[in-house]
Amino acid sequence: MTATAWEGLRVEPLSAQHDRSVFDSGVEALDRYIRVQASQDARKKMAAPFVLILPDGVLAGYYTLSSTALQLGELPDKTIKKLPRYPLVPATLLGRLAVDHRHQGKGYGRFLLADALHRAVRSEVASFAVIVDAKDDGARAFYERESFLPFPDQPMKLFRPMADIEQLFR
Repeated sequence: MTATAWEGLRVEPLSAQHDRSVFDSGVEALDRYIRVQASQDARKKMAAPFVLILPDGVLAGYYTLSSTALQLGELPDKTIKKLPRYPLVPATLLGRLAVDHRHQGKGYGRFLLADALHRAVRSEVASFAVIVDAKDDGARAFYERESFLPFPDQPMKLFRPMADIEQLFR
């Protein structure tokens, strides 16, 4: 996709002005979340939802970020060797990421992921990695193509170290 294809797109925090009523990613749990739960989670500081707005004002996708922690032993051995021996490792959870089915296949998922990673790496809150829980094999393959690594005992849970993400934005 050319740079001009991205012109006019914006990612911004979810607000009451965003019409979520017709959002349809094809995954009921993700659709219900943005329509019903996302505003409550934002108000209660449980998650920070961000929406992709097209030049015509249509909400084409969204993602959420929140803080989480990992048990040190969940990570691969070669990663553990590089970390202090704290029982918990701080991380950023990319909890949900969805694109409306009318806009899938246009690169908006990667666009949203890049925005999420950029926000995570710019944060002043310490975080070792961005974590995702893939909903299905297709989602897992998407994250693996984006250099996320699976947890040894949880193949649907993946991470990308913040040091690696920082390299993307230098």
